[in-house]
Order: sequence, then structure tokens, then C-alpha cells
Amino acid sequence: MSSTPVPDPTHRKRELPQNELEASSQLKLGEFQNVPTLSLSEARLVINKVLDLRKKSNNKYEERETLIKTQDYLEVFARFKEKENIEAVERLLSAHTELEFFERSQLGSLCCDNAEEAKALIPSIGSKISDADLQELLDELTKLRNFVE
Repeated sequence: MSSTPVPDPTHRKRELPQNELEASSQLKLGEFQNVPTLSLSEARLVINKVLDLRKKSNNKYEERETLIKTQDYLEVFARFKEKENIEAVERLLSAHTELEFFERSQLGSLCCDNAEEAKALIPSIGSKISDADLQELLDELTKLRNFVE
């Protein structure tokens, strides 16, 4: 029985990162540690604005499948739809300088009901903000949400 030669892999070898990136109780984001991030609502706002500007220009632009799927995802999961509410959320979250950009974006995207849930989903905030302060922040975020029945 002859063995068939196995072709060489067609993908590139993945370089192992020097420091593994993780969002656990110790937030390790590597080169992205202090990089501003967007919540899902902010990303939706930015993408929609760019697309509106493209439509107003006379240049022909074909929306790719990835963009369409991203828009669909953001329509479903972006918790804040109105620009004024998105800006209010950003002001509210940016006042909490004890939290990293990533943690603030996660809070703005996840819209947790209580401090326990937020700390379970974003473990790195556990030692940075008290449960009472976190609950107050979450309550303020909830007031800004647009609930659709």
C-alpha cells in the first residue's frame, strides 16, 4: 500500500503572541491596552454615518456581504439607537476613568442589569469599582436605553 503525500498547508503559520491577550480578572490587551474602543452602539453610529456620506457622494459603492452582516448584527445588538443617547452613554462612561476603554465599551454594549452580572461578564472591573457605584452606573445606562416592545 503506497502512502499519498500530504500537500503543504496553504495557510501561514500563526505567530504565537508574546503575551497572551485576555479579558479576565487581569485585563491583558497587549498593544491595544490604552487604545480607545467603541461600543456596539457607537460602531453602528459610525458605520451608518460613513455609509450615508458615501450614498450622498456621486461615487458608486457596492456594499460587501461582510458589511451587510455587520450592519445586521449591530442593528440587533446595539442597545442605544439614538445619537443623543449614544453621546450621553459615552459621557457617563468616560467619567469613570478608573475603568479601561475596553471595560467602558463592554459596559456600554452589554447593558447588564446588576453589578454581579457586570462583574461576571467583565471580570477585570471587579477590583476597580464598588458594587454600589457600578450599580448606580448601570441604572443610569438603563435609563438611556430605548426599549421596543
